[in-house]
Amino acid sequence: MKANPFADLKLSQMMLGTAQFGLSYGIANRSGQPSYETVRDIIACAYQGGVTCLDTAAGYGTSEEVIGKALSELGLQDKVVVITKIMRHLPHKNISSKDADNLVRDSVLLSLKRLRLKKLPVCLFHAEERFRYIESLLKLKEKGLVGHAGVSVMTPEAADQIISSGFAEAIQIPTNIFDFRFTKKGIFQKAKRRKVAVFVRSIYLQGLLFLKDKAIPSQLKKVIPVRKKLQSLADEAGISLAELALRYVLGISGLTSVVIGVDSLEQMRQNLSLFAKRPLNPGLMKRISDAVPALPNTILMPNKWPPKREP
Repeated sequence: MKANPFADLKLSQMMLGTAQFGLSYGIANRSGQPSYETVRDIIACAYQGGVTCLDTAAGYGTSEEVIGKALSELGLQDKVVVITKIMRHLPHKNISSKDADNLVRDSVLLSLKRLRLKKLPVCLFHAEERFRYIESLLKLKEKGLVGHAGVSVMTPEAADQIISSGFAEAIQIPTNIFDFRFTKKGIFQKAKRRKVAVFVRSIYLQGLLFLKDKAIPSQLKKVIPVRKKLQSLADEAGISLAELALRYVLGISGLTSVVIGVDSLEQMRQNLSLFAKRPLNPGLMKRISDAVPALPNTILMPNKWPPKREP
């Protein structure tokens, strides 16, 4: 699998997403949280397939504990780069620098314990609003507890400001064949110029790309005619919609890794086979962008979706 350099690290093009390792995650998830044995087998399969990095967070239920145990049992603690995120409940309002330092330190120390690591290779804030606490995270970098610091963002405007600040070494952003906000704003190119790593998430829009029409909530049904156009392009190219979606993102210049979540060995193997393929040709890339209208943020941003109903 192709790997991209990032500072002193080398990150595989596929980054294993692990939210579902610690909780039931995704609008199309009907199987729930996988067992520990399944998680361990997925991580082993990913590593054997060339995946050298994974994405997790303090807020992903028991994900960090499960990952720490699996990496230890598999002997992969020094061979896999773990990207995790600070706990979600940092306050929005201004607090003293001492309180901020304590909250960020406590989150990092807890993640280190759960992951069974001495140092977090990459640590991100979980939302752009929390980037105000970056100085607290940089202090832990100076102490050797964190390798590189950054933030996960929801909007291109925030990404632009954070890259311009010069304090973030990595950002995580959503991008997919429905969502061109970051490409149109030139975020990938700007990050590349500033040597900021870009981790792309939500390439299947949390499974909305594959959900049956009748299962799509009424608030999201505007995506159905757009998806039909994309399915036609995939059929014409002789590939699946999943392959079209992934290879489209792989064709974007400036990305470092693509975060893909799986909950079974079969899905892991399928994704490894897709990553072995080349990006789409420029002509098909343009046809995709021409086929997709500007969709509202109520569709593009899962935090604005209606609550998921239990199956």
